Amino acid sequence: MKPRTKSSLLWGVVGGLAFLVLVQGYELLAGVPVTVAVKAGVTLAVAVGAALATYATQPRLFGNESP
Repeated sequence: MKPRTKSSLLWGVVGGLAFLVLVQGYELLAGVPVTVAVKAGVTLAVAVGAALATYATQPRLFGNESP
């Protein structure tokens, strides 16, 4: 697997997990339960969106790392 693809997929996982943490906090503070189907669907959309965004913007950002 190419490093660019692997990095994008890992950022997708991070985005999906971050969204799940956000939903958990919402449920704890608001007291309103969110169904599992909604959690799964939106988490999948966030993960795919994060992976695609990372893959698309990686060439523009590659040379911008600090030494």
